[in-house]
Amino acid sequence: MSLRVTIAALAVLGAFTCRPSIAAPVSEAALALHHRIMVLDSHIDTPRLLERPGWNILERHTAAVDLSQVDWPRLREGGLNGAFWAIYTPQGSRDLQGRASAAQHGLAQLMRLNDLVERHPRQFGLALDSADARRLVAEGRHAVFISMENAEPVASDPALLDTYHRHGLRMLGLVHASNNAVADSATAAPEWHGLSPVGRQLVQRANCLGILLDASHASDDVFDQLLEISATPIVLSHSASRAITEHRRNLDDARLVKLAKKGGVMQVTLYSSYLSPLKDDPRRAALLQPLYAQIRQMAALQPAEFQALAGQIGEVERRYPKARASLDDFMKHLLHVLKLVGPAHVGIGADWDGGGGVEGVADVSELPRITERLMQAGYSESEIAAIWGGNLMQALDRAQAFPKSDAAGHCSAPQTR
Repeated sequence: MSLRVTIAALAVLGAFTCRPSIAAPVSEAALALHHRIMVLDSHIDTPRLLERPGWNILERHTAAVDLSQVDWPRLREGGLNGAFWAIYTPQGSRDLQGRASAAQHGLAQLMRLNDLVERHPRQFGLALDSADARRLVAEGRHAVFISMENAEPVASDPALLDTYHRHGLRMLGLVHASNNAVADSATAAPEWHGLSPVGRQLVQRANCLGILLDASHASDDVFDQLLEISATPIVLSHSASRAITEHRRNLDDARLVKLAKKGGVMQVTLYSSYLSPLKDDPRRAALLQPLYAQIRQMAALQPAEFQALAGQIGEVERRYPKARASLDDFMKHLLHVLKLVGPAHVGIGADWDGGGGVEGVADVSELPRITERLMQAGYSESEIAAIWGGNLMQALDRAQAFPKSDAAGHCSAPQTR
Protein backbone atom coordinates (compact mmCIF):
# COMPACT_ATOMS: atom_id res chain seq x y z
CA MET A 1 0.00 0.00 0.00
CA SER A 2 1.04 3.61 -0.36
CA LEU A 3 3.22 5.00 2.42
CA ARG A 4 1.83 8.47 2.04
CA VAL A 5 0.77 9.97 5.33
CA THR A 6 -2.90 10.88 5.45
CA ILE A 7 -4.36 13.62 7.59
CA ALA A 8 -5.70 10.95 9.91
CA ALA A 9 -2.31 9.32 10.26
CA LEU A 10 -0.66 12.61 11.07
CA ALA A 11 -3.24 13.12 13.78
CA VAL A 12 -1.65 10.17 15.57
CA LEU A 13 1.27 12.45 16.29
CA GLY A 14 -0.78 14.33 18.82
CA ALA A 15 -0.69 11.33 21.10
CA PHE A 16 3.07 11.47 21.34
CA THR A 17 3.51 14.71 23.19
CA CYS A 18 0.75 14.65 25.76
CA ARG A 19 2.24 16.49 28.68
CA PRO A 20 1.83 15.11 32.19
CA SER A 21 -1.25 16.44 33.93
CA ILE A 22 -0.69 19.04 36.62
CA ALA A 23 -4.28 18.90 37.83
CA ALA A 24 -5.12 18.10 41.44
CA PRO A 25 -5.13 14.41 42.40
CA VAL A 26 -8.32 12.49 41.75
CA SER A 27 -10.49 12.12 44.84
CA GLU A 28 -10.51 8.85 46.76
CA ALA A 29 -14.25 8.51 46.13
CA ALA A 30 -13.79 8.83 42.36
CA LEU A 31 -10.89 6.37 42.34
CA ALA A 32 -12.87 3.88 44.37
CA LEU A 33 -15.90 4.10 42.09
CA HIS A 34 -13.77 3.94 38.94
CA HIS A 35 -12.01 0.76 40.05
CA ARG A 36 -15.28 -0.77 41.28
CA ILE A 37 -17.03 -0.72 37.91
CA MET A 38 -16.11 -2.36 34.59
CA VAL A 39 -14.38 0.23 32.42
CA LEU A 40 -14.30 -0.43 28.67
CA ASP A 41 -13.05 1.64 25.73
CA SER A 42 -14.55 1.16 22.28
CA HIS A 43 -11.49 2.16 20.24
CA ILE A 44 -7.74 1.99 20.82
CA ASP A 45 -5.04 1.83 18.12
CA THR A 46 -2.42 0.07 20.24
CA PRO A 47 -2.29 -2.98 17.89
CA ARG A 48 -0.03 -1.04 15.56
CA LEU A 49 2.63 -0.96 18.28
CA LEU A 50 2.58 -4.76 18.50
CA GLU A 51 4.48 -4.92 15.20
CA ARG A 52 7.36 -2.88 16.59
CA PRO A 53 10.47 -5.04 17.26
CA GLY A 54 11.51 -5.01 20.90
CA TRP A 55 8.39 -3.28 22.23
CA ASN A 56 7.06 -4.99 25.33
CA ILE A 57 3.50 -4.18 26.38
CA LEU A 58 4.18 -5.46 29.91
CA GLU A 59 6.72 -2.66 30.52
CA ARG A 60 5.84 0.93 31.36
CA HIS A 61 6.40 3.34 28.49
CA THR A 62 5.94 7.06 27.89
CA ALA A 63 4.49 8.92 24.94
CA ALA A 64 7.49 11.24 24.80
CA VAL A 65 10.05 8.42 24.52
CA ASP A 66 8.18 5.41 23.13
CA LEU A 67 5.31 7.08 21.26
CA SER A 68 2.91 4.99 23.34
CA GLN A 69 -0.10 5.72 25.55
CA VAL A 70 -1.09 2.18 26.55
CA ASP A 71 0.78 -0.61 28.34
CA TRP A 72 0.00 -3.10 31.11
CA PRO A 73 1.14 -0.90 34.05
CA ARG A 74 -0.86 2.09 32.80
CA LEU A 75 -3.89 -0.05 31.98
CA ARG A 76 -3.95 -1.15 35.62
CA GLU A 77 -3.35 2.33 36.95
CA GLY A 78 -6.10 3.81 34.78
CA GLY A 79 -8.50 0.98 35.53
CA LEU A 80 -9.20 0.16 31.88
CA ASN A 81 -10.59 -3.36 32.16
CA GLY A 82 -11.09 -3.95 28.47
CA ALA A 83 -11.12 -2.34 25.05
CA PHE A 84 -11.80 -2.88 21.40
CA TRP A 85 -8.31 -3.17 19.92
CA ALA A 86 -8.59 -1.90 16.35
CA ILE A 87 -7.11 -3.53 13.27
CA TYR A 88 -6.40 -0.24 11.51
CA THR A 89 -5.44 -0.34 7.83
CA PRO A 90 -4.24 2.91 6.26
CA GLN A 91 -6.17 3.52 3.05
CA GLY A 92 -3.80 2.96 0.15
CA SER A 93 -4.42 2.75 -3.55
CA ARG A 94 -7.42 0.75 -4.69
CA ASP A 95 -5.62 -1.00 -7.54
CA LEU A 96 -4.59 -4.66 -7.44
CA GLN A 97 -1.44 -4.02 -5.41
CA GLY A 98 -3.25 -1.79 -2.93
CA ARG A 99 -6.03 -4.30 -2.36
CA ALA A 100 -3.54 -7.11 -1.86
CA SER A 101 -1.53 -5.02 0.62
CA ALA A 102 -4.64 -4.16 2.60
CA ALA A 103 -5.69 -7.82 2.81
CA GLN A 104 -2.23 -8.85 4.00
CA HIS A 105 -1.99 -6.01 6.50
CA GLY A 106 -5.35 -6.80 8.08
CA LEU A 107 -4.61 -10.49 8.55
CA ALA A 108 -1.17 -9.72 10.01
CA GLN A 109 -2.76 -7.40 12.59
CA LEU A 110 -5.35 -10.04 13.43
CA MET A 111 -2.56 -12.55 14.02
CA ARG A 112 -0.67 -10.13 16.28
CA LEU A 113 -3.73 -9.60 18.45
CA ASN A 114 -4.29 -13.31 18.85
CA ASP A 115 -0.60 -13.65 19.63
CA LEU A 116 -0.88 -10.94 22.32
CA VAL A 117 -3.36 -12.96 24.37
CA GLU A 118 -1.42 -16.20 23.78
CA ARG A 119 1.86 -14.65 24.92
CA HIS A 120 0.47 -12.96 28.00
CA PRO A 121 -2.43 -15.11 29.26
CA ARG A 122 -2.13 -13.84 32.85
CA GLN A 123 -2.64 -10.23 31.77
CA PHE A 124 -4.85 -10.45 28.66
CA GLY A 125 -7.69 -12.58 27.36
CA LEU A 126 -9.66 -12.60 24.12
CA ALA A 127 -13.26 -11.49 24.69
CA LEU A 128 -15.93 -12.67 22.30
CA ASP A 129 -18.97 -11.42 24.21
CA SER A 130 -20.00 -9.49 27.30
CA ALA A 131 -19.87 -12.63 29.48
CA ASP A 132 -16.21 -13.09 28.51
CA ALA A 133 -15.51 -9.48 29.45
CA ARG A 134 -17.06 -9.88 32.91
CA ARG A 135 -15.20 -13.15 33.49
CA LEU A 136 -11.83 -11.74 32.42
CA VAL A 137 -12.26 -8.64 34.56
CA ALA A 138 -13.16 -10.81 37.57
CA GLU A 139 -9.93 -12.74 36.95
CA GLY A 140 -7.88 -9.52 36.93
CA ARG A 141 -7.20 -9.69 33.21
CA HIS A 142 -7.76 -7.15 30.46
CA ALA A 143 -10.54 -8.10 28.03
CA VAL A 144 -9.25 -7.78 24.46
CA PHE A 145 -12.10 -7.31 22.00
CA ILE A 146 -11.05 -7.08 18.35
CA SER A 147 -12.44 -4.45 15.99
CA MET A 148 -11.58 -3.27 12.50
CA GLU A 149 -11.09 0.34 11.43
CA ASN A 150 -11.41 0.55 7.63
CA ALA A 151 -12.94 -2.52 5.99
CA GLU A 152 -10.60 -2.41 2.99
CA PRO A 153 -8.96 -5.73 4.03
CA VAL A 154 -12.27 -7.53 3.37
CA ALA A 155 -13.53 -5.40 0.47
CA SER A 156 -12.20 -7.71 -2.24
CA ASP A 157 -13.65 -10.78 -0.57
CA PRO A 158 -16.51 -10.11 1.88
CA ALA A 159 -16.43 -13.79 2.84
CA LEU A 160 -13.19 -13.02 4.69
CA LEU A 161 -15.35 -11.37 7.34
CA ASP A 162 -16.20 -14.89 8.50
CA THR A 163 -12.49 -15.64 8.95
CA TYR A 164 -11.99 -12.51 11.03
CA HIS A 165 -15.05 -13.39 13.08
CA ARG A 166 -13.74 -16.88 13.83
CA HIS A 167 -10.55 -15.26 15.14
CA GLY A 168 -12.36 -12.76 17.34
CA LEU A 169 -13.60 -9.77 15.33
CA ARG A 170 -16.65 -8.27 17.03
CA MET A 171 -16.85 -4.71 15.63
CA LEU A 172 -16.54 -3.46 12.05
CA GLY A 173 -15.76 0.15 11.11
CA LEU A 174 -16.41 0.45 7.38
CA VAL A 175 -14.20 3.34 6.34
CA HIS A 176 -11.45 5.72 7.50
CA ALA A 177 -10.25 9.11 6.27
CA SER A 178 -10.62 8.35 2.54
CA ASN A 179 -13.32 6.66 0.53
CA ASN A 180 -12.79 2.95 0.00
CA ALA A 181 -14.51 0.17 -1.93
CA VAL A 182 -17.08 -0.15 0.85
CA ALA A 183 -18.32 3.32 1.77
CA ASP A 184 -17.80 7.07 1.66
CA SER A 185 -15.70 8.76 4.31
CA ALA A 186 -16.88 11.80 6.25
CA THR A 187 -13.71 13.61 5.18
CA ALA A 188 -13.82 12.97 1.43
CA ALA A 189 -16.03 14.00 -1.49
CA PRO A 190 -18.95 11.59 -2.07
CA GLU A 191 -18.25 8.67 -4.36
CA TRP A 192 -20.90 6.08 -3.53
CA HIS A 193 -23.28 8.54 -1.85
CA GLY A 194 -23.31 6.19 1.10
CA LEU A 195 -22.57 2.48 0.99
CA SER A 196 -21.25 0.69 -2.08
CA PRO A 197 -22.81 -2.63 -3.18
CA VAL A 198 -19.95 -4.40 -1.39
CA GLY A 199 -20.62 -2.29 1.68
CA ARG A 200 -24.23 -3.44 1.73
CA GLN A 201 -23.07 -7.06 1.53
CA LEU A 202 -20.78 -6.48 4.50
CA VAL A 203 -23.59 -4.92 6.54
CA GLN A 204 -25.78 -7.95 5.94
CA ARG A 205 -22.97 -10.39 6.75
CA ALA A 206 -21.99 -8.47 9.90
CA ASN A 207 -25.61 -8.70 11.06
CA CYS A 208 -25.57 -12.45 10.46
CA LEU A 209 -22.35 -12.92 12.39
CA GLY A 210 -23.33 -10.70 15.32
CA ILE A 211 -20.63 -8.13 14.56
CA LEU A 212 -21.31 -4.58 15.75
CA LEU A 213 -21.29 -2.00 12.96
CA ASP A 214 -19.28 1.15 13.65
CA ALA A 215 -20.18 4.40 11.84
CA SER A 216 -17.22 6.50 13.03
CA HIS A 217 -15.38 8.07 10.06
CA ALA A 218 -18.38 7.35 7.81
CA SER A 219 -20.24 10.06 5.91
CA ASP A 220 -23.69 11.23 6.94
CA ASP A 221 -25.17 9.26 4.04
CA VAL A 222 -23.47 6.09 5.24
CA PHE A 223 -24.77 6.70 8.76
CA ASP A 224 -28.31 7.19 7.47
CA GLN A 225 -28.17 4.03 5.37
CA LEU A 226 -26.69 1.96 8.19
CA LEU A 227 -29.46 3.10 10.49
CA GLU A 228 -32.01 2.11 7.85
CA ILE A 229 -30.72 -1.31 6.78
CA SER A 230 -28.86 -2.75 9.76
CA ALA A 231 -30.96 -5.28 11.61
CA THR A 232 -29.09 -4.50 14.84
CA PRO A 233 -28.07 -1.27 16.63
CA ILE A 234 -24.98 0.55 15.41
CA VAL A 235 -22.31 2.41 17.36
CA LEU A 236 -19.90 5.24 16.75
CA SER A 237 -16.73 3.99 18.39
CA HIS A 238 -14.89 7.33 18.58
CA SER A 239 -16.73 10.48 17.53
CA ALA A 240 -17.94 13.75 19.01
CA SER A 241 -20.74 16.32 18.81
CA ARG A 242 -21.06 18.53 15.74
CA ALA A 243 -23.21 20.93 17.75
CA ILE A 244 -20.18 21.69 19.94
CA THR A 245 -17.43 21.49 17.30
CA GLU A 246 -18.26 21.82 13.62
CA HIS A 247 -16.36 18.94 12.04
CA ARG A 248 -17.55 16.50 9.39
CA ARG A 249 -16.35 13.59 11.53
CA ASN A 250 -18.73 14.59 14.31
CA LEU A 251 -22.42 13.74 14.47
CA ASP A 252 -25.21 16.29 14.49
CA ASP A 253 -27.94 16.32 17.15
CA ALA A 254 -30.73 15.09 14.87
CA ARG A 255 -28.74 11.99 13.93
CA LEU A 256 -27.72 11.43 17.55
CA VAL A 257 -31.39 11.30 18.51
CA LYS A 258 -32.11 8.84 15.67
CA LEU A 259 -29.15 6.70 16.78
CA ALA A 260 -30.52 6.49 20.32
CA LYS A 261 -34.05 5.68 19.14
CA LYS A 262 -32.62 2.69 17.25
CA GLY A 263 -30.77 1.50 20.37
CA GLY A 264 -27.34 2.68 19.24
CA VAL A 265 -24.50 4.11 21.29
CA MET A 266 -22.35 7.20 20.76
CA GLN A 267 -18.82 6.70 22.12
CA VAL A 268 -17.31 10.15 22.71
CA THR A 269 -13.64 10.46 21.79
CA LEU A 270 -10.64 12.25 23.30
CA TYR A 271 -9.30 13.19 19.86
CA SER A 272 -8.44 16.89 19.98
CA SER A 273 -9.31 17.85 16.40
CA TYR A 274 -12.92 16.74 16.93
CA LEU A 275 -13.23 18.43 20.32
CA SER A 276 -11.83 21.88 19.59
CA PRO A 277 -11.42 24.19 16.57
CA LEU A 278 -7.76 24.80 17.45
CA LYS A 279 -5.42 24.39 14.45
CA ASP A 280 -1.84 23.12 14.27
CA ASP A 281 1.01 25.12 12.78
CA PRO A 282 1.18 23.87 9.14
CA ARG A 283 4.97 23.51 9.43
CA ARG A 284 4.37 20.68 11.88
CA ALA A 285 2.72 18.38 9.34
CA ALA A 286 5.23 19.27 6.63
CA LEU A 287 8.16 18.22 8.83
CA LEU A 288 6.46 15.16 10.25
CA GLN A 289 5.26 13.70 6.96
CA PRO A 290 8.61 12.18 5.83
CA LEU A 291 9.27 10.87 9.34
CA TYR A 292 5.93 9.14 9.41
CA ALA A 293 6.54 7.57 6.03
CA GLN A 294 9.30 5.71 7.87
CA ILE A 295 7.08 4.88 10.86
CA ARG A 296 4.77 3.07 8.44
CA GLN A 297 7.60 0.53 8.14
CA MET A 298 7.72 -0.02 11.90
CA ALA A 299 7.90 -3.82 11.63
CA ALA A 300 11.25 -3.51 9.80
CA LEU A 301 12.84 -0.99 12.17
CA GLN A 302 15.34 -2.19 14.72
CA PRO A 303 14.91 -0.74 18.25
CA ALA A 304 17.82 1.69 17.83
CA GLU A 305 16.47 2.87 14.48
CA PHE A 306 13.05 3.42 15.98
CA GLN A 307 14.46 5.39 18.92
CA ALA A 308 16.42 7.63 16.54
CA LEU A 309 13.29 8.26 14.52
CA ALA A 310 11.29 8.92 17.70
CA GLY A 311 13.91 11.47 18.69
CA GLN A 312 13.50 13.31 15.39
CA ILE A 313 9.72 13.33 15.83
CA GLY A 314 10.13 14.60 19.37
CA GLU A 315 12.24 17.51 18.15
CA VAL A 316 9.53 18.55 15.68
CA GLU A 317 6.97 18.23 18.47
CA ARG A 318 8.99 20.54 20.69
CA ARG A 319 9.28 23.15 17.96
CA TYR A 320 5.67 22.93 16.79
CA PRO A 321 3.52 21.33 19.53
CA LYS A 322 0.12 20.00 18.67
CA ALA A 323 -2.85 22.22 19.41
CA ARG A 324 -4.46 20.16 22.14
CA ALA A 325 -7.99 20.21 23.49
CA SER A 326 -8.55 20.08 27.24
CA LEU A 327 -10.49 17.82 29.57
CA ASP A 328 -13.02 20.67 29.79
CA ASP A 329 -13.47 20.53 26.00
CA PHE A 330 -14.03 16.77 26.15
CA MET A 331 -16.57 17.13 28.96
CA LYS A 332 -18.54 19.72 26.96
CA HIS A 333 -19.04 17.12 24.25
CA LEU A 334 -19.73 14.26 26.65
CA LEU A 335 -22.21 16.20 28.77
CA HIS A 336 -23.98 17.60 25.72
CA VAL A 337 -24.53 14.12 24.28
CA LEU A 338 -25.60 12.79 27.68
CA LYS A 339 -28.16 15.56 28.05
CA LEU A 340 -29.44 15.04 24.50
CA VAL A 341 -29.92 11.25 24.44
CA GLY A 342 -29.51 10.16 28.06
CA PRO A 343 -26.89 7.98 29.78
CA ALA A 344 -28.22 4.74 28.24
CA HIS A 345 -26.84 5.62 24.78
CA VAL A 346 -23.42 7.13 25.52
CA GLY A 347 -19.94 5.73 26.07
CA ILE A 348 -16.27 6.61 25.66
CA GLY A 349 -13.81 5.70 22.90
CA ALA A 350 -10.56 7.51 23.59
CA ASP A 351 -8.58 6.63 20.42
CA TRP A 352 -5.40 5.90 22.43
CA ASP A 353 -2.31 5.47 20.26
CA GLY A 354 -4.30 6.89 17.37
CA GLY A 355 -4.34 10.59 18.22
CA GLY A 356 -6.46 10.57 21.37
CA GLY A 357 -5.56 12.39 24.56
CA VAL A 358 -6.31 15.84 25.94
CA GLU A 359 -4.74 18.14 28.48
CA GLY A 360 -5.74 16.53 31.75
CA VAL A 361 -6.15 13.01 30.38
CA ALA A 362 -2.91 12.44 28.51
CA ASP A 363 -2.81 8.66 28.52
CA VAL A 364 -4.77 5.66 29.72
CA SER A 365 -3.49 6.01 33.29
CA GLU A 366 -5.54 9.21 33.79
CA LEU A 367 -9.00 7.84 32.98
CA PRO A 368 -10.28 8.24 36.58
CA ARG A 369 -10.37 12.00 35.97
CA ILE A 370 -13.33 11.46 33.64
CA THR A 371 -15.14 9.44 36.27
CA GLU A 372 -14.56 12.25 38.76
CA ARG A 373 -16.05 14.79 36.34
CA LEU A 374 -19.11 12.59 35.79
CA MET A 375 -19.60 12.33 39.54
CA GLN A 376 -19.31 16.11 39.84
CA ALA A 377 -21.95 16.46 37.11
CA GLY A 378 -24.36 14.44 39.24
CA TYR A 379 -24.36 11.07 37.50
CA SER A 380 -24.93 8.03 39.68
CA GLU A 381 -22.69 4.99 39.96
CA SER A 382 -25.04 2.90 37.82
CA GLU A 383 -25.16 5.60 35.15
CA ILE A 384 -21.37 5.97 35.15
CA ALA A 385 -21.01 2.19 34.88
CA ALA A 386 -23.33 2.26 31.86
CA ILE A 387 -21.29 5.03 30.24
CA TRP A 388 -18.01 3.23 30.93
CA GLY A 389 -19.01 0.06 29.13
CA GLY A 390 -22.45 -1.17 30.10
CA ASN A 391 -24.14 0.49 27.14
CA LEU A 392 -21.53 -0.83 24.71
CA MET A 393 -21.97 -4.37 26.00
CA GLN A 394 -25.73 -4.10 25.67
CA ALA A 395 -25.30 -3.10 22.02
CA LEU A 396 -22.98 -6.08 21.49
CA ASP A 397 -25.48 -8.38 23.21
CA ARG A 398 -28.24 -7.19 20.88
CA ALA A 399 -26.04 -7.69 17.82
CA GLN A 400 -25.16 -11.20 18.92
CA ALA A 401 -28.77 -12.09 19.74
CA PHE A 402 -29.81 -11.56 16.14
CA PRO A 403 -30.61 -14.84 14.25
CA LYS A 404 -27.45 -16.20 12.69
CA SER A 405 -26.69 -18.12 9.53
CA ASP A 406 -27.93 -21.66 9.17
CA ALA A 407 -25.65 -24.67 8.69
CA ALA A 408 -25.35 -23.93 5.00
CA GLY A 409 -24.18 -20.38 5.71
CA HIS A 410 -27.42 -18.73 4.62
CA CYS A 411 -28.31 -15.58 6.46
CA SER A 412 -31.72 -14.72 7.82
CA ALA A 413 -31.01 -10.99 7.90
CA PRO A 414 -33.19 -8.81 5.69
CA GLN A 415 -31.81 -8.36 2.18
CA THR A 416 -30.31 -4.90 1.58
CA ARG A 417 -31.10 -2.88 -1.50
